Amino acid sequence: MEQIRTLTPRTAVIWSVLRAELDRRAGERLSVLDVGGGTGGFAVPLAEAGHRVTVVDASPDALAALTRRAAEAGVADRVRATQGDADALTGLVEPATVDLVLCHSVLEVVDDPEPVMSALITALRPDGAASVLVAGRAAAVFGRAMNGQLEAATALAADPHGTTGGRDTLRRRYDAADASALLTAAGLVVEEIHGVRVLADLLPAAVADGQQAALVELERALAARSPYRDLAAQLHLFARRPA
Repeated sequence: MEQIRTLTPRTAVIWSVLRAELDRRAGERLSVLDVGGGTGGFAVPLAEAGHRVTVVDASPDALAALTRRAAEAGVADRVRATQGDADALTGLVEPATVDLVLCHSVLEVVDDPEPVMSALITALRPDGAASVLVAGRAAAVFGRAMNGQLEAATALAADPHGTTGGRDTLRRRYDAADASALLTAAGLVVEEIHGVRVLADLLPAAVADGQQAALVELERALAARSPYRDLAAQLHLFARRPA
């Protein structure tokens, strides 16, 4: 299997978890579903590693870019682009046909995350895994406070969904307990929770760009450790459908 080339501070933690799952199933060609996968930042490397990937996304422009990207990488035959919303996933994917689901930066923008999670577990085969990435509540509170938006920070911290309403682009944000409860209620068993972008968004660009390898290692070192994990911009949950 070709090594996946994805060592960036913003994605290294996620890829570390995904690599462990791919290694666990070494020699298998997995069926992967990438919900909201956009231009193929995860889909194309997975296809390069030999897996079959279906990307469901609402944006025709993103899917067109995905198709071009897959063709340029020589994996067009292993990447399928499907236009649709996460809310309508049940009608787009056959039940129990997927080995690995990616649902990154989706649950914070859909109308209701619970039907989406139900559709994800329906799509998974028994023992299939789900990689779920959500926006972190604590980081958003601290970010607004540090930018002088104290009223917005107060409102976000108090809101049960972790949003300020109005012009807020996200419908909800999560802490580890809330996100884990959502996946568990859908029938998944949460195996790991990591913080993503613990420091990547806080450092000056000169530092982040000039010491990228060191930042990757620091992100990995802090990702599973409290309190660093809980202050990350995003939370990554890796869960499995029971066999």
